[in-house]
Amino acid sequence: MSSYLLLGIIGWLYVISVLKRAHLSAYYFIAGSVGLFFILITLGNPYWVWFMTHLVINGVSTLGDLTHWCQVFTKYGIVYIGNGTNPVTMSIDYECSGIIETTAFVGLLAFFPTYSRQEKVFYLVMGALWIYLSNVIRLMLVVSLVYFGGAGWYFMAHTLLGRIVFYVLVIMLYYNVFTYSQLSQSLYANFKRRFSRG
Repeated sequence: MSSYLLLGIIGWLYVISVLKRAHLSAYYFIAGSVGLFFILITLGNPYWVWFMTHLVINGVSTLGDLTHWCQVFTKYGIVYIGNGTNPVTMSIDYECSGIIETTAFVGLLAFFPTYSRQEKVFYLVMGALWIYLSNVIRLMLVVSLVYFGGAGWYFMAHTLLGRIVFYVLVIMLYYNVFTYSQLSQSLYANFKRRFSRG
């Protein structure tokens, strides 16, 4: 851990403690969420990025093996999409890992005032899983469009359509967890009730 990061964490902890004692809840939420996001991004590189990238690679590999639309070289993070005429090679890296969206979600959730600690843990797990599956869906959309439509579809599928699908799914998660919190709390209550019985 670098000395700059350590100083940043100490400064961040001081700022959020002052804001909490001053009962400035909106500023506390903003400073806490943004600070935690940058700390997690910094600490997540390279280990969490590697882990999340390989989770996504293995998800695409599993679906690729089922559909036979692509061949994935998991060690190198390479997806080979054979389409009969113009095969395409796609690299899964930092941008495809979902680390940015996941850490942003964690930062917001950690300082969101509505939920209890147990609810936050529940939504952390559900949200991380949702973002992961959204990422795999995005990449499989790219694979399927290139496989059936040819190499000419790669730019449109990867740059535009895949990102639109991914961000619509992520926005749905953010809306349901942060904006529509009464519904979300009933989801957690149902989950807790079912598992406390069994």
